[in-house]
Amino acid sequence: MERPVLSMRQVLLAAAGVAALGIASGQAFAAEPFLVGALNPVSGAGSPYGSGMQKAIAMAADEINADGGACGRQIQVVSEDTQTSPDAAVLAVKKLIDVNKVQVVMGTWSSGVTLAVMPITTAAGLPEMNTSGAPAISTEDKADLVWRFQATNGRFGQAFAKIAKERGFKRPATMAYNNASGLGNTEGFAKAWKEDGGKVVASVVYEPKQASYRSELQQILAANPDVVVMGSYLPDTTIILREWYQSGQNPDLKWIIPGWAANEKLVEALGPDVTQGVIAVDSISNENAPSYAHFAEAYKKATGQPAGSNVYAAMTYDMMVLWGLAMQADCSKLTPEAINGRIRGVDSASGDKVFTFAEGKKALEAGKAINYQGASSQLAFDQYGDVTPDFSLSVVEKGEIVRKSVVTIGK
Repeated sequence: MERPVLSMRQVLLAAAGVAALGIASGQAFAAEPFLVGALNPVSGAGSPYGSGMQKAIAMAADEINADGGACGRQIQVVSEDTQTSPDAAVLAVKKLIDVNKVQVVMGTWSSGVTLAVMPITTAAGLPEMNTSGAPAISTEDKADLVWRFQATNGRFGQAFAKIAKERGFKRPATMAYNNASGLGNTEGFAKAWKEDGGKVVASVVYEPKQASYRSELQQILAANPDVVVMGSYLPDTTIILREWYQSGQNPDLKWIIPGWAANEKLVEALGPDVTQGVIAVDSISNENAPSYAHFAEAYKKATGQPAGSNVYAAMTYDMMVLWGLAMQADCSKLTPEAINGRIRGVDSASGDKVFTFAEGKKALEAGKAINYQGASSQLAFDQYGDVTPDFSLSVVEKGEIVRKSVVTIGK
């Protein structure tokens, strides 16, 4: 069978048709997917949250892809586990960058992990998005490539101090896990407390992964505090509270603990008697926004869990949506540096409020400025790329964590 011979005119017309198809899509024909690295704590101390954080990134990517992609580019997510370990995270991020060729890294949880990963992503010219609290994350970000979706430890400390004052405590002590996050929490508390005229009666910094913390605990109990403010994680908090309860000393002592350590897992491990009256403080999502309702429905469908069980999942969901909108804001240039430079532009206070990727994409295509109102917070990044969410004050009552109020800081 002879092949048909095409005239030069037919060849040119066919080529023009292919080019037109590519132009209509806003990108070159058959554009490759945009690769996103999801770097989450699937194991280790952050494991109660990591899988949900990872799933939330994938959920947001699926929404972007279902709406035709960002600038016609489909999002492909490549996932790695940090193991909540700086060493493991460094190996994982190098794989994502060097092997998988991702163009943005999202979802680091603990401050130690984020601080270990940041120099690597920055050296590669890639943005890094995290849910960590250490103040050093802001000051070490010289290239404006790091975006924090969680409150800083300093703001957590301010919330702790405000709660301690409102609850009438007079003799606080602090116990801090020896890393950037733990120290940031208690130092933030001490600074705010002392500025308001208070005194901290005892402070202890303890090393991680110990079988017992009796010695450190005795230093605190000897000062006879009425409340202990913690900068801690779930495993060490579990040991410390168990040893305090077993000691029988100062049975009326109260504890103010960050929500990532004072959660359902803590109550399960220790029971209602040990945890009765524990005060849990955590940042809370943008619960009254349509974006949160949209996220919560999708998260429940994807995981079977309520959105309120994982505040960090809303943060990682927002990372992906915000990145997609920053891509869509200018399809002519989709390098990591260019997209990073447009993040504040799709979070503009003067823009039209949008609550989903689809809404934002439609508004951008109509030539409008937008203000993405996140599921995790209103965002509104400051000069350091940080946000200021509200906090929840919850108390453990008969084995249930009961929210008592919302605490606002720095607004």
